[in-house]
Amino acid sequence: MIKFKTSKSLIQRTLACGIVGIALCSTLTVAAERPRIGLVLGGGGARGAAHIGILEVLRENRIPVDCVAGTSMGGLVTGAFAAGLSPDEMLEAMGQADWRAMFNDNPPVEDLNPRVKYQSRRFIPGTELGVTKEGAQPLPAVVQGQKVKLFINRLVRSQYGEPLIEKMPIPVSIIATDLVTGDKVVFREGSMTHAMRSTMSVPGLMAPVKDGDKLLVDGGLVDNVPIDEVRKSCNPDVVIAVNVGSPLMKAEDIGGIFSVAGQMINILTEQNVTRSLATLKPGDIYIKPDLDGITAAEFGRYAETAKRGRAAAMAMLPRLQALSVGEKQYQDWLATMTPVRGKLPVVDGVQIAGLKRVNPAYPDRYLKHYDGTPVDLDRVDKDMGLIYGDGLYDDVDFALLSTRDRNILRVTPVEKEFGPDYLRFGFNLNAVTSGPSTFNLRVAYQKTLLNSLGGEWLAGVQVGNEPAVFTEFYQPLDAGRRFFVEPKLSFQRAPLYIYQNNKRIAEYAVDQASLDLMAGINVGLWGPVSVGWAERYRSAELQTGSPGLPTGGKSFGGFLAKMEFDQFDRLYDPTRGWNAQGSYFYAAGGGYDKADLDLRAAQNFGDYILQGRIHGAGSFTGTLPFYDAVALGGFLKLSGFARNQIIGESLAYGNVRLEKVVGRLPAGLRGDMRVGLALEGGKVNGRYTETELNGWQSSVAAYVGGETPLGMVYLGYGYSPNGVNNFYMFIGTP
Repeated sequence: MIKFKTSKSLIQRTLACGIVGIALCSTLTVAAERPRIGLVLGGGGARGAAHIGILEVLRENRIPVDCVAGTSMGGLVTGAFAAGLSPDEMLEAMGQADWRAMFNDNPPVEDLNPRVKYQSRRFIPGTELGVTKEGAQPLPAVVQGQKVKLFINRLVRSQYGEPLIEKMPIPVSIIATDLVTGDKVVFREGSMTHAMRSTMSVPGLMAPVKDGDKLLVDGGLVDNVPIDEVRKSCNPDVVIAVNVGSPLMKAEDIGGIFSVAGQMINILTEQNVTRSLATLKPGDIYIKPDLDGITAAEFGRYAETAKRGRAAAMAMLPRLQALSVGEKQYQDWLATMTPVRGKLPVVDGVQIAGLKRVNPAYPDRYLKHYDGTPVDLDRVDKDMGLIYGDGLYDDVDFALLSTRDRNILRVTPVEKEFGPDYLRFGFNLNAVTSGPSTFNLRVAYQKTLLNSLGGEWLAGVQVGNEPAVFTEFYQPLDAGRRFFVEPKLSFQRAPLYIYQNNKRIAEYAVDQASLDLMAGINVGLWGPVSVGWAERYRSAELQTGSPGLPTGGKSFGGFLAKMEFDQFDRLYDPTRGWNAQGSYFYAAGGGYDKADLDLRAAQNFGDYILQGRIHGAGSFTGTLPFYDAVALGGFLKLSGFARNQIIGESLAYGNVRLEKVVGRLPAGLRGDMRVGLALEGGKVNGRYTETELNGWQSSVAAYVGGETPLGMVYLGYGYSPNGVNNFYMFIGTP
């Protein structure tokens, strides 16, 4: 017999290893038997912020997720969750977002292309019709979603590279609807940001996203709580389904066309939600937060909404805690969900893709000095906005692509499909107690991208109390459109009322024809400086009253120089910024020149806005003739006097305005409503009218109104100790 000698320590070590092995085996068995969990995040617009509060509770209680599916705002949170963002990071991103600006595609007005700004003041933005071979095409939605897409890029850290759904640590499904067929479209691979933008496209509010032959909109139309999709993804043992959809409106809340359309969408959504919820099994967990009083548009209440989501999850805590795992197991899972990011990638080159009509050098002027620098997302976002602000694109996006050890910043401006020819519209209604009311409707046909340098032609008519016809050609001289030539031709007839001692003594019909042949340079985004030759013809015909001033026609022409700098933050009614307009005209053979300088500034202090203006005009040589004179009078031009009541050879004017914002328009609509008070002072020398009105004149104006999508709207009253005093009402584009 062979005997083995066994030491006591060896036996102890063997027993210890056996115990450890049993424990390890037990741990692996528990891990293997952990139920698979599928998370479903439903759509509901701003109400979807409640998902963040629910994710907080899941994290605090160490509940891992094995697959996730989401629709609309739930799709946005799904993408952020899969990309590794914590609930705190999501809340931080929501807090940093400017939700009012999010649904206004254009960059800040001070960063708008000066040419676009010029047209936007004459015609109502967003009312243009595209003119194509198929006829007139309206805008596809209120907003294109330009800033929404940039927000999504930032949310999922696209500066580190385009995130792909199939490379996420867990299976992801994001739901959209094909607007052409009505079919459900499920993103399980491809660009994460593309899927997130697609599922956010609320019909009518945000433009559909093109995806091959598909036009994709909000997935809530077909599957707002996509339980079946999460079952397909990972066959979960337990589904946690979250419903944040808006309830149907009551009868008393349904009135206008928008509420009817909204109710129709809600009905479609509720029907598919009911079908989806019917598939829940006894072991599944259904969470429906109490979001009463929070609408789908109230993104600014994200923090409160998230808290309500948290409260709903806490109410289900006993059932949720049954899914909890140990600390180490949860941390191991969390490590797989949290991407390891090093330094920001360095850009090795910039590529502009997809352009067919626009010269690539035009957007490229904003994309200089990227090579060799780390990705600066703030700069990229700003530059994407600047390119979009040129007014030529449906959207402008970017992606960081890594190829052959090089990082390429690919910029994709998508040219407008319903252009490049447009019908544009404008109007104004002007009522004043010191004279007749006027109404004018303006319609113009615009052709853009006439050549590789971006030539434009615009022609239009104005019908109403001040009829006009006009045509303009704008031709850049370089691919970056810095230098340009701009010939213009116009004719207008307008009434002129003559006052003496605050009494209207005559009415003239004044015809004016103008021809400007100008060339200039755009000084960055400030605006253009131009020089050239101007020809004028003016004719005055007495309609009623005493013929106290010359009648007949007069032709004159000469050298013209203009400066039009604008850094206000609004088209019409700024809260901050400055504006400088100046011109100089030398009348060849006329024995006079004419200079005009108008300086304005605005600064807000919370909801209070202080504005100031200084305006001077006159002649350095000779005297201004009546047919080319200057004038004061009208709203915020000595408001206590009638429009152009005081006509003369030179003027000096200034005002100080204090305004209080009393209301803001809903998200996506620019502007606000204010009450304001203006103190004004002005003087006209060498007067042709009101010849006895000597020295400086004062006025005070009180008004309410502001900037709207239809232009300016205001009601006001102007008082002057020496004037006629006026009530004013104005609606529209100047």
